[in-house]
Amino acid sequence: MLYASDLFRDLERAKVAVEDNPDDIPDLVAEMLCRRVERRIQRNLSYGYQSREAILGRVRGRIDLLNTESHRLLDRGKVACRFHELTIDTARNRYVRTALDEISKIVLHGELAHRCRSLAASLRRMGVTGERPNRGEVSIDRFGRHDADDQPMVAAAHLAFNLALPTEAAGAKQLSLPDREITWIRKLYEKGIAGFYDVVLSKRGWRVDAGKTIGWQIESKSLGIDKILPSMRTDIILDHSEAGRRIVIDTKFNSVVTRGWYREETLRSGYVYQIYAYLRSQEGNGDLLAENASGLLLHPSVGDMVNEAVVIQNHEIRFATVDLGATAKEIREQLLQVLGVSYAG
Repeated sequence: MLYASDLFRDLERAKVAVEDNPDDIPDLVAEMLCRRVERRIQRNLSYGYQSREAILGRVRGRIDLLNTESHRLLDRGKVACRFHELTIDTARNRYVRTALDEISKIVLHGELAHRCRSLAASLRRMGVTGERPNRGEVSIDRFGRHDADDQPMVAAAHLAFNLALPTEAAGAKQLSLPDREITWIRKLYEKGIAGFYDVVLSKRGWRVDAGKTIGWQIESKSLGIDKILPSMRTDIILDHSEAGRRIVIDTKFNSVVTRGWYREETLRSGYVYQIYAYLRSQEGNGDLLAENASGLLLHPSVGDMVNEAVVIQNHEIRFATVDLGATAKEIREQLLQVLGVSYAG
C-alpha cells in the first residue's frame, strides 16, 4: 500500500527503514498526515460550496415555489430557498478529519495518537463536523491551482485509511472486506507492484513504465476498424538497455490457475493469449528490446506458490505468485526473484 500511495519517496527522504520495520508504518503515516494537516491549518483550510435548502426571511439563491406555496410561507413573511453556501465542511476536509480519527487507533506511540485526536478535534471546532464521505465522493474531487496544497494532505489521508484494510483476518474493528471493494483492491495491487519496481529498480538502471499503451503493427485497415479495435494497455514495462532486457508485466488479482476441461488445474488461457499478444505484436518495429522481451503474469498466491516459465517463439513467459501475507522483506525478495534480479537489502 505504501508503494501504491505515491508517498514512498517521502518515507525515503525521512531515511526510515519501513520495509524492515512494518510495525512502524502506521506511526510514520500518522506523522506525515499530522504534519500536512498542521501545515494546511496554518495556511487556512480550503473552502467549498455546498447545496442547501432553508426557509428564510429574504430571498437567497433560487425560490422553491412548491415548498413556499404548499406551506403558505409568504403569509408568514418567509420563503423557501435553494442556494449554494461557502463552507469549510467539505467532503475533502471531512475525509481528512476521519482519517486522523482512524489512524489514531492503530499507532503505537500514545503521544502521536493524542496529536491525531487533537487535530481531528481542531477540525471539528473549525466547522468540519459532517459525516465521513464515501470513497466515490473523494475520488471525483479535483484539485485546481487554488487548492493544490490539499493534494499531499488528501494522499496521506488515503494511505491512513488503506492501512486499516490489509487483511481479511477477524479482528476487533469492523472494516470492509476486500471482496466488497474488489475493483479498488485490484487497482491497489497493480499500482503497488508498479510503485515497488519504480522505487527499487530505477536506482539499478531500469526504466519503469506503468499503464503504457502499445500499438498494433497495422498494415492495412477498413474505415471503421479504429472504432472497435481494442488498444493494448500494459500494466508495467521494465526496460534495462545495458542488459538488453525488457519485461512486460501483467498483474492479475485472482488465482493463477483455474479448473480445466480435462485436468484439475490449468492456466487461464485468456491471460496467456493476452501476454503473448503483448510480446509478439511488437516484433520487427526496430526496437531491439522487443525482439527478446519476456512476459510475466503476476498473481497473489492462493494456496501454493507458483513460479513456472515457458519459452514460446523466443519469448519467455513466466507465471508467478507473490505471498501478500508474508513480511515486507519476504515480499520484496519474491518480487525481485521472479524477475531474476538479486535482492540487496
